[in-house]
Amino acid sequence: MPKRPSSRPSATSGRLRIVAGRLRGSRLDVPSSPGLRPTGDRVRETLFNWLAPVVQGMRCLDLFAGTGALGIEALSRGAAHCTFIERDRALAQGLEGNLERLDAGDARVVNADAATWLRAAQGMFDLVFIDPPFEAKLWNVAADGLETSGCLAVGAWLYVESPITEPLALPATWRIHREGQAGGVRHGLYRRAAPDPLS
Repeated sequence: MPKRPSSRPSATSGRLRIVAGRLRGSRLDVPSSPGLRPTGDRVRETLFNWLAPVVQGMRCLDLFAGTGALGIEALSRGAAHCTFIERDRALAQGLEGNLERLDAGDARVVNADAATWLRAAQGMFDLVFIDPPFEAKLWNVAADGLETSGCLAVGAWLYVESPITEPLALPATWRIHREGQAGGVRHGLYRRAAPDPLS
C-alpha cells in the first residue's frame, strides 16, 4: 500500500522502552512535539508493579496517548484491549505505526480530542490512564467526562499523573490506592467504588 505523505515530527527527543511482558525491551521513539511528556520507564515500572495482580485481561483506555507507552505497556503485560485517544494527528499516526510494528495486540487508535470523544464514548473500560499535557490542566475535565460517559466499569482502576502543585478535584467515588512522586510529578492509582445510592 502506498504511504501517505507524513506530517509526523521529523526529529525525536529520545526513546522509551517497554519494561516487561511480551514486548519487553521494545523501543518507542519519542517525537519532538510540544507538550509531549511521556511517562518514564521507572514510573511505568512502579505503576505496573501495583497493577500486576489485575492487569491480565483488562480493557484499557489511554486517554491522552502521546507515544502510547502506558497503553502498550498494559498490552505487553496481558491486557485484552487498549483504546488510544490522541488529538495530534502526527502522534496518532506514529502510534498506529508502532502498534503495527510491535504486533502489540488488540488496539484501536482514535485521532480525537479526549473531552469531545468522551461525550460519545462507547465501550466499558477497566483501566484508564489520565496523563494530559500539564499546561492544558485537563485532569478534572477528564475525570468528570469519564464519570458522565458511562464507560467506566464499577471497580475500574484510574491512573492520574500530575504536578505535585496542581490541586485535583476528582470524583468522590475514586479512592486512592497507591501514590508516589518522581521529581515534581505525582502519580496516583485510584479504584472506582460504586456510587452511594443514598447520596
